[in-house]
Amino acid sequence: MNILLRRMRRHFRAIPIFVLPIAMAVFGMLLMGQSATFAADHELTITIKDHKFEPANPEIPAGARIKLTVVNADPTAEEFESHDFHVEKIVGAGKTISVYIGPLDAGTYKFFGERHEDTAQGVLTAK
Repeated sequence: MNILLRRMRRHFRAIPIFVLPIAMAVFGMLLMGQSATFAADHELTITIKDHKFEPANPEIPAGARIKLTVVNADPTAEEFESHDFHVEKIVGAGKTISVYIGPLDAGTYKFFGERHEDTAQGVLTAK
């Protein structure tokens, strides 16, 4: 710990030495809190196949935090996007991504594949 503090001290000479351990402790607590913040109540997997979403009209419980996994089974990349629940993520060919959404109010939320917008369309319903 002392070696780490001395090395950090070289880079942050203007900061009093007692501030560094406090900053490290606060940063650690923030990281632990961050992982708890993203804990999901439910999980949903959507697959992109033939430039279409399966399922195209999934349902989730309103008010729940959702871990949304998008699997791209196509040989080309796709950009999963939703203006309604604020997600924009590239999913490489044959790759999988996960994002956390919600909690969402009851209603419908559109999502689409930006690279194949004519076929890659879906609506998430929160009930």
